[in-house]
Amino acid sequence: MDSEKEPIRFETKIAVLLREDLAVWQRLNVAAFLVSGIAGTRAEVVGEPYEDADGVMYLPMFRQPVLVFEGSKEFMATAHQRALQRGIEHSVFTQELFATGNDRDNRAAVKAVATEELDLVGIALYGPKNAVDKTLKGAHMHP
Repeated sequence: MDSEKEPIRFETKIAVLLREDLAVWQRLNVAAFLVSGIAGTRAEVVGEPYEDADGVMYLPMFRQPVLVFEGSKEFMATAHQRALQRGIEHSVFTQELFATGNDRDNRAAVKAVATEELDLVGIALYGPKNAVDKTLKGAHMHP
């Protein structure tokens, strides 16, 4: 079989977990912020630039799908603890970040709260597929 036509399989997974009670604009904003942490730190997840038939170039994107899930406030805390226990790289977005307007204030808002007390509204995970699946076990795909 031609290698260009063989299905591409990934040993890793990129997943976003959003709290189910967020407004639509919040879900979109949180998801975008969360995955930027993965793209910014893990060069291997970003593919090649795109080019259309006229030769116009476009920015590269992730080389693999990003799966989006939702869960309750309680499940967010559970998934966060699972990610910490498994050593899975992840980004966090807390309720307080809706009131800040820049990276410096975002980092200060997270730093001011103990791990167990974070009011998480979203997390994004990148790691071995099996570990990410176990971390998000019980979450539902985002509608």
